[in-house]
Order: sequence, then structure tokens, then C-alpha cells
Amino acid sequence: MTLDFDEGDELRALRAAVAELGGRYGQTYFLEQARSGGRTDALWAEVGKAGFLGVNLPEEYGGGGGGMVELSIVLEELGAAGCPLLMMVVSPAICGTVIGRFGTAEQKQRWLPSLADGSKTMGFAITEPDAGSNSHEITTVARRDGDEWVLRGQKVWISGVDQADALLVVGKMADSGKGTLRPALFVVPTDAPGLTAHRIPMEIISPEGQFQLFFDDVRLPGDALVGHPDQGIAQLFAGLNPERVMAAAYSLGVARLAMRKATEYARTRQVWGTPIGAHQGLAHPLAACQIEIELARLMTQKAAWLIDSGADAGTAANSAKYAAAEAAAHAVDQAIQTHGGNGLSQEYGVAALLAMSRVSRIAPVSREMILSFVAQHDLQLPRSY
Repeated sequence: MTLDFDEGDELRALRAAVAELGGRYGQTYFLEQARSGGRTDALWAEVGKAGFLGVNLPEEYGGGGGGMVELSIVLEELGAAGCPLLMMVVSPAICGTVIGRFGTAEQKQRWLPSLADGSKTMGFAITEPDAGSNSHEITTVARRDGDEWVLRGQKVWISGVDQADALLVVGKMADSGKGTLRPALFVVPTDAPGLTAHRIPMEIISPEGQFQLFFDDVRLPGDALVGHPDQGIAQLFAGLNPERVMAAAYSLGVARLAMRKATEYARTRQVWGTPIGAHQGLAHPLAACQIEIELARLMTQKAAWLIDSGADAGTAANSAKYAAAEAAAHAVDQAIQTHGGNGLSQEYGVAALLAMSRVSRIAPVSREMILSFVAQHDLQLPRSY
């Protein structure tokens, strides 16, 4: 067996093309949209037109025929350019993967081409106020009524509902017992009668909003169900591992942007006639952050490759998400410290990354849940919950 850590010409070309596109927008555009209540629709549309949004989706439905390796590169490079598109984690990665693998021919034809070119966006709704990380306690219920489904319940911390055309909603069958996860996935239009969304005020500077949702007897056609109701667990996890990898890619982009800002400043800022980057008190912490970023990137690439190979990627995907979130948090913190007082000003755009990097330790799965997963599944330690 030969191990090859060279991405190759095609992936390097993909990185370069995405970096060039993202660089034409950059952090200035991203922050202007976020602070004004705007959206990054122009960037989303251009990324979709270039074929980057659907690079992981099947070619017969307008995608690039690649996988999570390619899609994670797109998000990482956009993040490194200062304009990460959070909805890439959701729309092509989770929803596109689930529909591509488990959807009917009609569902694939209806959704995948538009998800690939960016003309439509799909959100993902699983988290609930009282369930949190314990998906076994979700209470959003789907019951059959003739040829239709009726959905009742609520969700929270759902990203980008205001820019989504539909949501892939995780509910449970009405005949499921309490504490039993028998999930079923439904495509719900965001303008469906009975669905209301309330924006959650956030401190994070991001153009993508967070919402709480209420489903008050939302009626759906029979073909709103994705896949078979008895195979919901497999369908759910087919989307969650790509979510972890894309969350890692998001963090890597943020970390690389922070490091670029920090090193540029450290090379040019002089105190007492010497660039501050010459001092080991700054150089060594930055070097340590760079090592963490490279380690996290390797794990992210491994996890993406495992997913694309059809192998078990649970541990790798969770580990990649953990490592990248830690690397981003450390890199942003050190970038602010390197800038000193300037790191807290809007001019340098470093402090804007703080909440963005910190949330990576929480969502879409907390670092504590990942550690519990690794302790139980890899170390064979007793389950703690």
C-alpha cells in the first residue's frame, strides 16, 4: 500500500480557483454584509455558477461528481479568503448528500441541480430546545394522515432559514416511544403554512442568522419523506459525518485567515527598530498554531477521504472537527495578542473572528460530546451518559 499526501494537480487547481474567487470578495465584503444585516447572496451565486457549490454532487444532476474532499477544500479556501459560507455545511453537504443517497428519482431531480448551482438553498433542522445534543429526546412528531404527513414540534439554532427555500427536518414517527430515536427526514418548504421562524439575536458577526422554528400541524405531501422511515438512522448519519468535516473546513479557513493577518502584522510591525515577529515570545506561539492547523488539516483530509471511500468515518470526522475547532480558537486568540490593541479594532478584522472561532467548539457538536464519543468508542471506556 502506498500513502500519497500530494493532493495532485486537480485539487491544487481547485484550491487556487476558489481562493481567487473568494479573494475578489474577501473579508471586507463579508463583514459589510454581516454588520448591515445583508446577505452574501452575490458570492453564493457566483460560487454556484462556477460549479463549486455542487462539486460533491452527482454529475447527472449538475454536480461535479466529486466528494467531501473537494467540497471541504472549497469551504476552507473561502474561509481563508475571509468569506466562509456557513450554508455550505448544510445545503450541499448534509442535504445534498442525504437526498443524493436516499432520495427518490423525483426528489433528486427536483433538488440536486438547484442545490448544485446555488439557485436554491436548503437548511437542516434537528436540534430542539429540550433535547440539545441528545437526539433521542427529540419531540417533533410526524404522523400519517391519509396521503399526507402532519408535522408538529419545534427546533432551535437552525441556520439560514431566511435564505433557505426548504428545510430538511428531522422528526420522529408518531408511534415511536419516548427516548427512542426513530428519525424520519422530511423536506419542508420554508413558506409552508404552520411553519413560523423567529430570529435569535446573536453576538457573532455573521450574515447567516440563527432561528427558532415552530411546526404547528404543518401538512406535507407524501413524497416529502426522504428515504424509508425504518432506515432513518442510516440516513441521518450519512449527513452528520459530512457536517463534521465541513465544520472542520470552516474552522481551518478561519484559522488560516487569522494566521495570515497575524504573520503579516508580525513581519511589518516594528518596536524599537525590530519587527515584533523576531521575538520568540510571539514567533513560537504562532509557530505552534501553524502546526495545529496542519495537523487538523491532515485529519480533515483523512475524514473526507474515508467518507468518499464509503468507509466508517465517525471517529475521523469527529476528531477532525475537534482538532480544527481547537486550532481556530488558538490561532485567533494568538492573532489578537500579536496585534496588541490593534487586534481589538475593526480596522484589522481580527477581533471579528473571535466569536466565529469560539462557536466552532460548540456547534454543530460540542467538544465535550466529541471527547465522550472518542472515550467510549476508541478507548472502550464506560459510557458517561
